[in-house]
Formats: sequence, C-alpha cells, structure tokens
Amino acid sequence: MSSGFGEQMAVLGLTLTVVITIVLAAYSSRVARTTGDFYVAARSVPAWWNASAISGEYLSAASFLGVAGLIMVGGADAVWFPVGYAVGYVLLLALVAAPLRRSGAYTLPDFCEARLRSSTVRLAASVLVVVIGWLYVVPQLQGAGLALEILLGTPVWVGGVLVAAIVLVVLVGGGMRSVTMVQGFQYWLKLVAMLVPGLLLLAAWQLDGRPSALTDSVPTFRAETTVAVEADVRVVVDRATAVRANGTIDGEAVSGAAMLPAGTVAIDAGTELTFPAGADVPHLEGIPARTGEAWARPLEGTEHPLYRTYALMLALFLGTMGLPHVLVRFYTNPDGRQARRTALIVIALVGLFYLVPSVHGMLGRLYVPELLMTGRTDAVVLLLPGALLGEGLPGQLVTALVCAGAAAAFLATATGLTVTVAGVLSQDLVGRVVPDPIRSFRWAAVVAVLVPLVLGLLAASLPLAQAVALAFTVAASTFCPLLLLGIWWPRLTDLGAAAGLVVGGGLAVGAIAASTLLTDLGGWPDALLSQPAAWAMPTALLTMVLVSRATQHRLHPGVSRIMVRLHTPESAQLHQTWTARGSR
Repeated sequence: MSSGFGEQMAVLGLTLTVVITIVLAAYSSRVARTTGDFYVAARSVPAWWNASAISGEYLSAASFLGVAGLIMVGGADAVWFPVGYAVGYVLLLALVAAPLRRSGAYTLPDFCEARLRSSTVRLAASVLVVVIGWLYVVPQLQGAGLALEILLGTPVWVGGVLVAAIVLVVLVGGGMRSVTMVQGFQYWLKLVAMLVPGLLLLAAWQLDGRPSALTDSVPTFRAETTVAVEADVRVVVDRATAVRANGTIDGEAVSGAAMLPAGTVAIDAGTELTFPAGADVPHLEGIPARTGEAWARPLEGTEHPLYRTYALMLALFLGTMGLPHVLVRFYTNPDGRQARRTALIVIALVGLFYLVPSVHGMLGRLYVPELLMTGRTDAVVLLLPGALLGEGLPGQLVTALVCAGAAAAFLATATGLTVTVAGVLSQDLVGRVVPDPIRSFRWAAVVAVLVPLVLGLLAASLPLAQAVALAFTVAASTFCPLLLLGIWWPRLTDLGAAAGLVVGGGLAVGAIAASTLLTDLGGWPDALLSQPAAWAMPTALLTMVLVSRATQHRLHPGVSRIMVRLHTPESAQLHQTWTARGSR
C-alpha cells in the first residue's frame, strides 16, 4: 500500500481478527476437557452455529482471494468454481450427512473401520486424509504470505509462519470446541468483508461511467501505471508498446524510454515499467489472452473446453462430498436430523457468499489489469478497493475490512484442516507413543501444522483456487466413491474399498504430478491429465464394485446391523431400544 496510514489500517484489520480469534479460543478452552470436546466438540453444536463454522472453514483463501482471481483471468469459465463449491453441499445433504453422523465415528478412518472392519482400509483412509489436508493447507499458508507481502511488504514466509502459530494456539487450547466457536465467528466476518466492499465497488463502478469497458478487445491501462515486476516473468505483448523502464528486458539493461516488441518478452525481477494511459496490458505467458467477448462467454479460449468444464464440475461437486475436514463437522451434530439441517443451512450461507467474488473478478480487469501481467491475480480482492475508491479514507477503510476477512479465511480453513489431520495422526500414529488422548492430539497438531508450513516455504506458489482444486480432485477420486458405496451398498468389502482408494488416489495424484511436470503437453493429453476427476473417479468406483463382487466371502456378518444404523433415524432407534427393554 502506498501510504503509511493505509498500511496502519491494513494492520488494524489483520490484528483485530487475530485478537478476536485468540480470545474466542481461550474462552472455549476453559470448557474443553474431555476427548469428545477435542475431537467432536462433545457432539453438542447447534445446527445454525455448526453451519456457520462449516461455512467459515469451507470458505478458504481460494474462495476469498482465488475465485476472484480466476474469474478475472478466465471469465465465464471460472464461474464454475463458486457454483461447484456451493452445489457440492446439495449432494452432501442428500447422500452423506445424516448417515455419516449416525455412524458414531470420530473421524473418517473411524467410519471406514466401523463399516468394513479392516485396519488396512483405515490406514489407507488415514494416509489420504493427511494428503488431502496438507494439499489444502499449503495454499492457505501461501495465501497468507501473499497478502502480507502485498499489504505490508513483509517476506512471503512471514504470513505462513504467523498463521501456523495462531492455528497451534487455537488447537492446543481447546481442539474442535475452540475451532467451532472461532470458525463460526470467522464466517460472518468473511461474509461482511466480501459483501460490503462488493456493493460499494459496484456503486463506484456505475458512477465511474465505464460499464461497457468489459467488452473492450483487450484490457488496457486506464491511467499512466507503474508496474513493479517482483519475479522473473515472460509476458506476451499483443502490440509494440512504448514504455519507460528501469531494469532488464530481454537480457538487456534499460533505464529510460524503451519499446516492448510484439511477441514474448522476458522481464527480470526488480524491473519497473511505466505504461501510458490507454496502452494494452501485456499478459503473463500461460495466462489465456481472452478478449472482452471471449472472456464473457463460456467454453472459449482453451482446448477441449467441454471436457474440461465437465471434469471440473465433477471434481467440485463430488470432491466436496469427500473432503475430510468438511465430513468431520457432521460428527459434531447431536443427531442425523441436525446434520441434515446443518447441511441445508450451509448451502444457503455458502451460496450467499459466492455471489460476490465474481464482482471483484470482473472489476479487477478494469481497475487493476496489471495483475494479468505479473500473474498475481489472487491479489485482486486486496488491491481493488484502493484502485477504485482511491487512497483516501474510504478506500483505506474498505481495504482494512477486506484484510480482516482475508485473515479470517486463512485462519478458519487452516484450523479446520489441521484439526482433521491432527485427529487422524493422534489416533493412528502419535497415539501409539503418547497414550493420553488429549496430549496425543496436541502433539499431532504440531506435526499437522509444521509439515505443510515447510512444504509451503519450499514449493512454488500455484493460483490459490487451482491448488485447492487439486485437493478436490483427490477427494472426488477416493473418499467420494468410498462413502457412496459404504453408505448405500451393503456388498462393499474391505478389499474392494482398499483397491478403489489405491487406484483412485494413484490415478489422481499421478495425473496431477504429470501435468505439473510435463508443461509442454497439449491437446487431449493435457486436458485429461490436468482435469483427471472425470475418469479417475469412475475408475475408482468401478474398481470398488468389481473387486467387492469378487470377494463377497470377506463381508463381515455385522454389515446388515451397521447399514440399519446408518439409515434409521435416531428417534426410531431410541423407540426400538425402549420397546425391546420393555418387553423383557
């Protein structure tokens, strides 16, 4: 931010969020004493507050920052991200929420072992919970580093370390009980921090008098703009553009007037370029160069767009059903009816939030188009208030509110993911060394935070929503078919489930790794590897069915009783128990 007062306002927004988070965690820790408190908040969370907590956890850095950045770049095609994130809960409500709560398990591996009576499947599920959790945590920490770097100029690692430390304070103090209270508050903060600036920005855009600019052939700089390049980049210049530059362009030192030739241009880190008003905005190599009309229409600008769209839809719709940190929330409801109510309220809360990121992404093309050149489109939500409302008090106040919401996004999702991973680690790994369950949970929380922190510091940053989509893909290819068959098909066997988890997880992770390493692929190979959910999930489901049919002799004798428990409402179960006792 350009002014000292602006930086102070950003710090104020961040600090208030952190302080309130720690105070709520400290208050909750006073009543968190039992194992049930730490793992499932004593199964006593009301539906409306549990829904707020789930929504707060679900609306991650990818939702608060990344979705707007993707829409800024991809236009109509990227709208599937907010739609998919919201629609996934409809399937969760219809197929999974209530039976999962009735299972009586603490974690997803607990459910697998209770349903299939297999320690092998439990181990495979535990590994996948940790992998998916860490895939999801890393972009949260990277997003925190990006936000603090842009707003305060701190090194990228500072944000990640700060978030990791606060997450540990919350978890060690009160486990799931603390997390639930904190995340419920953070949802409402994020909603206000996204909705209020969105409405103000829409009003300012209308007053600005340039609504038709979105259909311009290419994004242009509205005024003379200086762009600081902080990492080596290669940009695509549509038309030769005269600029003032200080740095290195195409390997040559430049100081003063320069010409960016049409084509691909290499710009070294530390270079500053000043573009005249009306100049076309160069775009980072690899970012689609979509014109106004192509940006506003779906299925444009990529190879095999129809397949990519359906594959993304499957990953988001079905991946929500298999996200461990979402599923564990339904164990905290008192009963299956409350679990269904929770999922229904979540659909409304999440849907309300996702109406707004599209506004920020759309306005970003007009008011901070330089992000298309630097590739830092995830910062559009943070920079847009100052660019559209100015550097005066209104812009600074809105920026402070956005900063508070961003901090809540990092903290809410990171704590939810970490409590899920810590719960699995404490039961299946740390618990074997530290027998006390609460101490075991606390040590597991330390491991669950430190590993993704180190990975985030070492790994190159991906666009936030894209990085989270990888976790959705793995979840859709593994836990989704396991839950569908485990809840609704009594003939699923332990070997069938294990084979499906290995096949689905292996295909999804292998495809993602291949598409990341083989950057020169094009055509169908690139489409299939970059969006594997459309074929990895059906393959995993088919593997579970075929192997289960071939191993029916491994069905354990109590499967019918378990299926009845999963699908019988708690009120009926209580009535049956009372009748049985009364007849004796």
